[in-house]
Amino acid sequence: MNKNTINTIIGIVIIFGILVGYSIFTAPSKEEKAKMQHQRDSVFKAAKARYISDSIAKATAKNIPAADSVKDTAKAGKAGISGNGNVKDSNALKASANQYGSFSVASKGTQKYFIIENDLYKIKISKLGGGIAEVTLKTYLTGEEDKSKKRPIVLFSSDKSTYGISFFSNNKLINSADLYFEPYVASSTYAGKDSIVIGKTDSLAFGMRLYPNATDSTFDKSRFIEFSYALKGGRYVLGYTVNIENMQDVIANNTGYIGLDWAVILKQQERSLKNEEMVSTVYYKPEGDAVDYLSETKDSEKPYKAQVKWVSFKQQFFSSTLISKTSFKEANMKCTTLKKVADAKSTVLADSMKAMSVGLTLNYNSAPKVSYPMEFYFGPNQYKILSNMNLDLERQIPLGWSFAPLAWINRFVVIPVFNFLDGFNMNYGIIILLLTILLKIVLLPIAYKTYMSSAKMRVLKPEVEDINKKFPKKEDALKKQQATMALYKKAGVNPMSGCIPLLLQMPILIALYRFFPASIELRQKSFLWADDLSTYDSIAKLPFDIPFYGAHISLFTLLMTVTTIIYTKINNQMMGTTSQPGMKFLMYAMPVMFLGFFNNFAAGLSYYYFLANVITFLQMYLFRKFVNEDKVHERIQENKKKPTKTSGFQKRLEDMAKKRGYNTKK
Repeated sequence: MNKNTINTIIGIVIIFGILVGYSIFTAPSKEEKAKMQHQRDSVFKAAKARYISDSIAKATAKNIPAADSVKDTAKAGKAGISGNGNVKDSNALKASANQYGSFSVASKGTQKYFIIENDLYKIKISKLGGGIAEVTLKTYLTGEEDKSKKRPIVLFSSDKSTYGISFFSNNKLINSADLYFEPYVASSTYAGKDSIVIGKTDSLAFGMRLYPNATDSTFDKSRFIEFSYALKGGRYVLGYTVNIENMQDVIANNTGYIGLDWAVILKQQERSLKNEEMVSTVYYKPEGDAVDYLSETKDSEKPYKAQVKWVSFKQQFFSSTLISKTSFKEANMKCTTLKKVADAKSTVLADSMKAMSVGLTLNYNSAPKVSYPMEFYFGPNQYKILSNMNLDLERQIPLGWSFAPLAWINRFVVIPVFNFLDGFNMNYGIIILLLTILLKIVLLPIAYKTYMSSAKMRVLKPEVEDINKKFPKKEDALKKQQATMALYKKAGVNPMSGCIPLLLQMPILIALYRFFPASIELRQKSFLWADDLSTYDSIAKLPFDIPFYGAHISLFTLLMTVTTIIYTKINNQMMGTTSQPGMKFLMYAMPVMFLGFFNNFAAGLSYYYFLANVITFLQMYLFRKFVNEDKVHERIQENKKKPTKTSGFQKRLEDMAKKRGYNTKK
């Protein structure tokens, strides 16, 4: 080895050493790295937030199809597809490359939709963005009163939804919603088809792939981001997987995560916009925690900085849910009401109801193949279907989950009995009648105990009135109360025994109040004059809107109100009570106030309360016929002759009275 060669090697080593030393010397510290990562995260999250806001703004804008065509034409012009010169074409290509980097070729294209459908729904998938643009449920119709205007349920439409994943590539934040995907179908049976329909026992794997550039005008198909859809017949669940293959040199490997953004404008589906808005919002399931949701009555946004299992855009009877088979790293959810006031006179459903969006984060590691297995659920909020998925999706159905006894009554009593009766294929009006009778039979011992308590109080009324006459002065109020309690004690009557059975019945009444408006089984099921038991029944339209009542007359609500007033009157007569004028007015005014409240509620609920009142009348009639109040009075007189024992509580009351100077001995 000559001297020049040795000197060259030494020089190379020295230069290499200098470069290594310089890189070590100038390398950022841990604090600086953390600061840089924080800045990158901030840019990423800010861009995601802007994207979601822009998505909602675009979805709520008018003339979206025209805007899309303008956008596509503009892209084509920028790309030089219809250019008029080499200089212009070159500048357009440079601008596209600067904006989209490795995906500049995919930024140019023409919008197109692909249809995949089974027996339950039809999915429209967009070439621009590769995501689900529209979902139509085949077996459910919208809720207009005019039957000729009913149409299949469209959960959200292509002009009012956006979907995409976001990531860093070459120091640019890329969102797949701005890029054109290519369809990929492995099966030769369906290859090349823009619309595919499968049967109840069939299945389909359909993919949309986003390719990076190979050259300035071609794709590199050895590398891609794929949205893979797995459709099966007879299921509302759509398999969905994001596959990332051989993209290590395209997606920044120091990012650590990618974003998934989904925003839709939900359409009004039901007759009552007000009722639908009151129960529509974003639901989500934190990993290892209970299901939660955003406010249903006001605009709300919530960043959740922990793992989330699923996120759902929930309406009154339908939901669009994205489920992770692992977990999302975190979620930022938003719900905005688009219309505040329903037009009671209108028979045409509004075009849109609420805007809902979610920004999700997925962990990312730079590897040859990365997959994110997920599922979509597009379908009815039916308890049996959702509970069978074992993901707590049924918690979206408002059955009184915040108060355990209500949920237990609905889950373990009402729903099983309702489903059992439903198995006989009877009209739902008959099913509600049978359900009411069964519940009244179960509650019969409580009703009997309540009646007996009132009967005992009724036969003791003359003696109570004698005590009132004996102590007419206000200062003798305590003595009068003590004498009355002593009478009840000798007679073996507990004045509270009539209240306790009523309290035991309250959870059942409230549980059914939650059950009927949430039961999709009643949706668009008719009975007598009601064409839909899940919403209000209308026997007449009013030419004006009455505050707190509406612009229609619900006959079931009227019947419920009238029978409630009759029950109040009969009950007062049976108890023999003489209420104060103000209290008496309130007792009769309450049913009238509920008339306005229930006029817009589900006809099935008003019908149930009407039946419950009628059956209660029958029970009271039978009790009065078979209960001999003279014998009840004789039994009370016999009880009065028996020696009584003073309870510890009563003794303490007497001791307190003695200390205040009252003589408790009679």
